[in-house]
Amino acid sequence: MFFQADKIFEKEERRAILLRLLRKIFLDDWVMKLIALVITLGLWLGVTGLRKPVITTPLKNITLQPRVSNDFEITNSPVSEVTLVVTGDKSKIDQIKNENLIVSLDLTSVPPGERIVQLSPDNVSVELPLGVKLEEIQPSKIAIKLEKVLEREVPVRAEAEGGVAEGFEVYGATVLPAGVRVRGPESFVKPLDSISTEKISVEGRQEDFTVQQVALNVVSPKVRLLDTTAVDVTFRIGEKRVEKAYLVPYKNENANKIATVVLYGARSLFENLHSENLRVEPVRSETGELSLKLILPPELQNRVEIRKLK
Repeated sequence: MFFQADKIFEKEERRAILLRLLRKIFLDDWVMKLIALVITLGLWLGVTGLRKPVITTPLKNITLQPRVSNDFEITNSPVSEVTLVVTGDKSKIDQIKNENLIVSLDLTSVPPGERIVQLSPDNVSVELPLGVKLEEIQPSKIAIKLEKVLEREVPVRAEAEGGVAEGFEVYGATVLPAGVRVRGPESFVKPLDSISTEKISVEGRQEDFTVQQVALNVVSPKVRLLDTTAVDVTFRIGEKRVEKAYLVPYKNENANKIATVVLYGARSLFENLHSENLRVEPVRSETGELSLKLILPPELQNRVEIRKLK
C-alpha cells in the first residue's frame, strides 16, 4: 500500500514539473518571446524572398543620350538606340517600361575628331530598379564625330521671287539687320558666306517697298540663330536701266580731244540728254598723272552710274 502511494506521489510530481516547464516556455516573458518570433519570421521571409527567380533578359530599343561639353557637338548620326542585357528578379524586370529608360553616355572628356567609343556598364548610367543589374550593352562600340562649336556673324541676303512690272527692275535690297550671329559646328558655320531670307514676292511691283519680320532660311539644322530669327527688307525698284554712250569733246593743253563716256541709268533719263549737256575736264594729280573728270547736269547727279570715261 505504501508502494502504491509512492507511485502516485511520483506521478503527481512529474506532472507538476511538466506544467511548470510548459508555463516557463509559453507564459513566462511572453512579450520577449513574441518579439523574437516576429524577428525570426521576418528573417525567414527575407531569406526566402531573395530566392525569387533570377533571369537574364534583353531590354531593346533603349534611348542612348550622349553628353558633351558646351564647346563641342556631335556632327554625325551615331546609334540612337541600344539593347541592355540585365539580370535580376523576374517580377522587377517585368515592371520595367523600355520607353522610360535613358542610357546616358558621358563624352565630356573625349577630344574632338572621329572616334570609336566603347559602351560598357562602367561608362554609362541608367536608372534600373533595385535588384536589377546591367550586365552588357549592345552594340558595345559606336562611331562618333566630335567637332568644336563656332560662333560668328553672317551677312543676310534678301531672296526675291516673281517678276516686277514690265519696264521695271529691282535695283537692290537693304536688309536690317544686315547680319546675324550664328552658332554651330565649325565645319557647318565656317563655310557660310550668307544666310538668305524666305522668298519675298516682287510680282508686279513698280516702286520701292518694305516687308517687316521676314523669317530667315537656315538650311542646316546644325546651325542655330542667336540674336534674331527675322529681319526687315526694303526693295528698291525703278525703271529698267540701260547703257548709253556719248562722245564728249574737251581741251587738253590747247588740243581738242574727244572723250568716250558710257552712262548707266533709267532709260527715260537719256531721252533728252546729248553730248553738249556733258562736260569733261582734264585733271592732273600731284604726281603729274592725267585723268578725266565728268561733270553731269544737276538733274542727273546720283541718278546715273558712270560706266566708262576714257
